[in-house]
Amino acid sequence: MSEKIRQSISGRTAKNNWFMALDAGFIASSVGFGGIAGFLIGYAIKKVVKITLVLVGLFFAALAYLNYQGIVSINWDRLASQASDAATGLGDATGQAAGAGDQLASALLNFGIPFTGTFAAAFVLGFMKG
Repeated sequence: MSEKIRQSISGRTAKNNWFMALDAGFIASSVGFGGIAGFLIGYAIKKVVKITLVLVGLFFAALAYLNYQGIVSINWDRLASQASDAATGLGDATGQAAGAGDQLASALLNFGIPFTGTFAAAFVLGFMKG
């Protein structure tokens, strides 16, 4: 066989078999893993947030009760000011962490669109169900 025919056949085979380059097993496993991991992480984060908010609420209820009983004296204005400052500091820290979020997004995109897409969708579902 001549070299020109051989190149023509090998070129045609590579063009027709582009689909074979896709690894269906890898895509299926990344979709499955991304979905399960996203759902579990979303569910867990919602549970942690709920528990944290209940504990904070109980803490402030206990403070209010102790203040009402006269056991402790609480300067509510100062407490409100400190809470406002803490919220501002948390907002600033979150704004500075935006760069880290960009790095996380690019790292997730390196896993591929199937993993990232199913992870995000399942995270939302897990957070809603949690």
